[in-house]
Amino acid sequence: MPRSPLSLTLLSLTLAGGLTACAQQPAQPPAPKVSLSDELVMATVWMQSSGEYAALSHQAFNLARMNLDRALSAPGTSGQRPPAIVVDVDETVLDNSPYEAWLIANDENYASDSWHQWVEKASAIPMPGAKPFLDYAASRGVEIFYVTNRRDSEAEATLRNLQRVGFPDADDEHLLPRSDSSDKTPRRQRVSQSHWVVLLMGDNLGDFSAGFDRDTAAARRAAVNAQANAFGSRYIMLPNPAYGSWEEAIYGGDWSLSDEEKSRARRNHLEVWGGPAGE
Repeated sequence: MPRSPLSLTLLSLTLAGGLTACAQQPAQPPAPKVSLSDELVMATVWMQSSGEYAALSHQAFNLARMNLDRALSAPGTSGQRPPAIVVDVDETVLDNSPYEAWLIANDENYASDSWHQWVEKASAIPMPGAKPFLDYAASRGVEIFYVTNRRDSEAEATLRNLQRVGFPDADDEHLLPRSDSSDKTPRRQRVSQSHWVVLLMGDNLGDFSAGFDRDTAAARRAAVNAQANAFGSRYIMLPNPAYGSWEEAIYGGDWSLSDEEKSRARRNHLEVWGGPAGE
């Protein structure tokens, strides 16, 4: 239907007023950028400053010593292959929390380049209780094998670090870095072919068995519950809330997710209380 001149005039005034009002609205600030490095703060400051973290580390190595003594004194063990302990390196015998703190301070996420530079410094200190335990094991004639997912290219710097802090068996024969697959099974099997592996120590379930490497966090926990008796006896776990395969499971195995997607996935795995009654 044709519009009258009056209606057109009113329409023009209405549109002009609307545009003016829109122009007067303040611009909305952009959504804050998710910083995964900020989400590391509580885990890292706990690792670096809490007595509880040190206590858990000492507890793990004290328990390892008791189990080692029990195994070595058990009847019928004298004729076995030479005894050995398989340990992971990072957050098991060496403390890399300064690298995590650097990520926080510089608002960075983990990257292989920055990690490699940290490794090259060979400045990581021992985990609380690690050196006394490893020295004790060596004094009992037990060999230490360091099975790590640090890469072959980082082996020399890793040995420098292990030697600098005075760990026993810090040599090419006893360091088994990653060459291709992150699965440690073949390297553990290599040790068990020539040695009696008394204990395995690590901060990640994959340090004990590839059978724990499940697709979901729930499946990983179920696998642990199914072997509950192994933990604290043959398997000695060190605490690490900063990183690990547990995080990959939260992301559905997809490390390529954006920071926003990763943060959302973390929150989606929280079991939330319903709140006080009546609210």
